[in-house]
Amino acid sequence: MEKFDTIVLYPSPGMGHLISMVELGKLILTHHPSFSIIIFITNAPYNTGSTAAYINRVSETTPSILFHHLPTISLPLDSTIESPHLETLVFKLLHLNNPNIHQALQTISQSSTIRSFIIDFFCYPSLDVAHNLNIPTYYFFTSGAAVLSVFFYLPTLHKTTTKSFKDLEANLEIPGLPTIPPSDMIKPTLDRTDEAYTGFLETTISLPRSQGIIVNSFESLEPRPIKAISDGLCVPDAPTPPVYYIGPLIASTNDGRMSTGGDKSECLKWLDSQPSRSVVFLCFGSLGLFSATQLKEIAVGLEKSCQRFLWVVRSPPTEDKTKRFLAPPEPNLVVLLPDGFLDRTRDRGLVVKSWAPQVAVLSHKSVGGFVTHCGWNSVLEAVCAGVPMVAWPLYAEQRLNKPVLVEDMKLALPMEESEGGLVSAVEVEKRVSELMDDSDEAGRAIRERVMVMSEAAKVAMSEGGSSRRALDELVESWKLGNLTVHPVGL
Repeated sequence: MEKFDTIVLYPSPGMGHLISMVELGKLILTHHPSFSIIIFITNAPYNTGSTAAYINRVSETTPSILFHHLPTISLPLDSTIESPHLETLVFKLLHLNNPNIHQALQTISQSSTIRSFIIDFFCYPSLDVAHNLNIPTYYFFTSGAAVLSVFFYLPTLHKTTTKSFKDLEANLEIPGLPTIPPSDMIKPTLDRTDEAYTGFLETTISLPRSQGIIVNSFESLEPRPIKAISDGLCVPDAPTPPVYYIGPLIASTNDGRMSTGGDKSECLKWLDSQPSRSVVFLCFGSLGLFSATQLKEIAVGLEKSCQRFLWVVRSPPTEDKTKRFLAPPEPNLVVLLPDGFLDRTRDRGLVVKSWAPQVAVLSHKSVGGFVTHCGWNSVLEAVCAGVPMVAWPLYAEQRLNKPVLVEDMKLALPMEESEGGLVSAVEVEKRVSELMDDSDEAGRAIRERVMVMSEAAKVAMSEGGSSRRALDELVESWKLGNLTVHPVGL
């Protein structure tokens, strides 16, 4: 019986990681339809955003992508988890997933030739499983080249100091990046005694053992870190694996960011009634939460700015440790926002609860600015739509993305925190006004720059573009089937 040539994709749980992996599968099928695509789905016991509706939509529109749901694994979510970071749970879950991965790969191999097993950064425990089965394994990196350079370089930073990043005073010099304050490192890596730090370190050590890294970015967007990586500066004591920049991969406006919350038509219908490029959109990812105090500061700043706005509001994080990793309840806008705010801004603003169809919103002609948490999917969506940004990082690798967006790419204005991490209403008013005011020089420069990058993104993905060439090179390596699988322990 003839076997199918199959590519197996293994995202970590979470909407942002899943969307990127699905788009990678679509890209492969579009240009190389002889492959079959299988995507592993891991059901997490903690909040990852609602993915069921999105998976159903993809299954309907792209039936050639098959989803394989792995058996459910339970994890304790109570005070026995000492680390405060969600990433600790992610690493624990994906370690426990290894027997399921082994079984699934073996089953698929009976009817298919697995040409490549493509794993998310967090799925590094499965690298040895695949290598033991002699399956070529690649990482799919859902952040950009700048963050990849940091991860490549993390083992070197680990060796050169015994202190945690939170205790360092000197700025970090990482090849390909602007100077980085230690406090801007990925939050779970700030304390080297934390369990999450160990997970990140082990992952970064494993990167060079893969057959290659696939990155959701494109060459003209990040030339500086891409050059540092290709010159071998980020992995000084080992060969750097091949890196393929095949982005930008973003969800189509038809898929959007599907969720059980929010009403898609409400946002878009309201935007239809607004002038061109007049609305600033504020949205902070599927996991971005603000304190009640911070929500009020944002509201005051938006009101004083006199700008039109579309703002997605979620409930503040819970103080109950047993619920800290679960989805927050629907927000009560009357309680959370200043008295009378909704009435006073009714003619120029819309506040929606929990969710909005981000890709469709950013692509709408009325949207002229984006206040973002600097999640990489959101950055790419804004770039592709030609929407300038205000960078307000909250979690994960976002503090690293901010200086790159502001200083290197020049696609965003920085949102500056005051002592204690609060962003004042004055700062919100200032940055939103700068971004949206046609007479402001800084905002105008960013608006012009993002339009250039939007066009560059289209060129990269077109026939003969850098990302298409990288994809063809990657696929050719799969077809040759002569890759060396690195043994366990090397």
